[in-house]
Amino acid sequence: MRTFSKALSLTGLATRAGKTVSGEFASEKAVKSGNARLVLVAEDASANTKKKFSDSCRFYQVPFRTIGDRESLGKVVGKDFRATVVITDAGLAQAVLTAMEKEPSTNRRDESDT
Repeated sequence: MRTFSKALSLTGLATRAGKTVSGEFASEKAVKSGNARLVLVAEDASANTKKKFSDSCRFYQVPFRTIGDRESLGKVVGKDFRATVVITDAGLAQAVLTAMEKEPSTNRRDESDT
């Protein structure tokens, strides 16, 4: 069993606070509507999903990171599998980004940094 990183734990906290959106359609809608503060995509998500969110986040100027796998992301939001999770709260998003910077194993910085 994998140990959850602090970034994933904070994502779970954001979910319990009602500050996340998960799933491809809902995540895409959150980015386009301007509600997204951080987009997390599973490392094992399809190349098409990663590209779609990378491009969308670059256009809408939303931080984008890859973290964990679909099972881990799903577990922290209370679902079976999730390829994408969006954090909608600025403070929680910043906390997750800070945690990812401190954890070399989850420090996946993508080109859409803002």
